[in-house]
Amino acid sequence: MATPNLDDFAQFAAVAEAGGFRAAAQAGNLSASSLSEAVRRLESDLGIRLLNRTTRSVTPTEAGQRLLERLAPALAELAHAADDLVADSGRISGTLRLNVPGIVAWHVLPPIAAQFLTAHPGIRMEVTAQDELVDVLAAGFDAGIRYEERIDRDMIAVPIGPRRQRFACVAAPAYLDRHGTPRHPRDLARHQRLGHRFASGRLAAWDFERGGRRYRIAPDGPLIATSMQMEIAAAVAGLGIAAGFEEFFAAELARGTLVEILSDWMEPFPGPSLYYHSRRLMPAPLRAFIDFIRTGDTG
Repeated sequence: MATPNLDDFAQFAAVAEAGGFRAAAQAGNLSASSLSEAVRRLESDLGIRLLNRTTRSVTPTEAGQRLLERLAPALAELAHAADDLVADSGRISGTLRLNVPGIVAWHVLPPIAAQFLTAHPGIRMEVTAQDELVDVLAAGFDAGIRYEERIDRDMIAVPIGPRRQRFACVAAPAYLDRHGTPRHPRDLARHQRLGHRFASGRLAAWDFERGGRRYRIAPDGPLIATSMQMEIAAAVAGLGIAAGFEEFFAAELARGTLVEILSDWMEPFPGPSLYYHSRRLMPAPLRAFIDFIRTGDTG
């Protein structure tokens, strides 16, 4: 048996972790063909098939899975050793790719990213705002930020940003003067309700809860948009009632162009978390970011 190349082991692990050659290539800035050649060469050197390949998926064989389980800690230790040398020299560099929802990109991440990038000038952060949940590893991201009910159990989650958030239901004073102020979620049936549609096509429902009683209201008004800026502008213009994260409306609430309604039906919920795959070999920029949010005040 030929002695396998260490790089081939690492590239096999990258493909197996990513679930495909293309995803691994995007994550590692490599070509899919070079990854395919590395895995083919490793299989030839070991004399055993490591990956099952179909047109839709790439999965480890039983032997490949056993090898992956042995490789993961060894490769992680090598990566840690290299990163420690780089960190000791103060030269952490590379790109950190994050997938985050719109609220995080707009209100949570900017001040944290500014502090982090100032502390680590060798790191570049690429942020994709996407409200729908994606497989961050398969899509080529290092990590994602989501709320806890949307994070898979096999992910490691680290709290980031505010620990408590809430939704708000708002309207312009002029609109309420004309149509009256709702006192109960059921009253919204008689009002114009501005809606938000996600990129997937799903229409966001409004949830209200108090004392164990829950109500879900579907928006039904003159405007359905994928842009919160447009929904806020429509609410300020008096076209109807809007709902969303409280942070979206903070400026208009402070100016008095919008006022909050049904606030006693808007209970707080836990803030977002950074999450990443527990088996992924961690790049130095991601580790630096995790250390930063664990030790810094990002709330």
